[in-house]
Amino acid sequence: MHHWDDDIDEAPTAASAREETRALQELRAIYRQADAAYTPFSCPASGECCQLSKTKRQPWLWYPEWLLLARNHPLPPPREDGGCPYLDAAGKRCTVYAERPFGCRTFFCERIRGPARQPADTVSALLIRLERVSQRILPSLTGPRPILEWHAEASTQEQP
Repeated sequence: MHHWDDDIDEAPTAASAREETRALQELRAIYRQADAAYTPFSCPASGECCQLSKTKRQPWLWYPEWLLLARNHPLPPPREDGGCPYLDAAGKRCTVYAERPFGCRTFFCERIRGPARQPADTVSALLIRLERVSQRILPSLTGPRPILEWHAEASTQEQP
């Protein structure tokens, strides 16, 4: 059976599969720390930031972030409205909220409420850590990629 993330890199060895498992564990720890840094803030949960074609912004994911989505969630079709493919049908709620990418966790819009200063130092340190995790399992990827680029590539690979 062909899985839609199989062609991202060469076939995994047992050692690389173990390293990917460790990387996903560390990614979850990074996500928990990012969530903790944003605990003092409240999000209006409007889903506006997920309307990627309207905002002209999208989260950029490192390979472990995409791998987490690929392994744990079916690949959704692209949305006709240009929103994130992981939005629900109404375009208001994230269907992968617990595993949403780092950029979604740390996006700071003008409608958010909380302290005057966002945790920029924490976010920077966590991003460096996320890059290192990614480099361990996919050194050929030298930077993050937009979520819609990952999605388009996976959609192409899924087709017969």
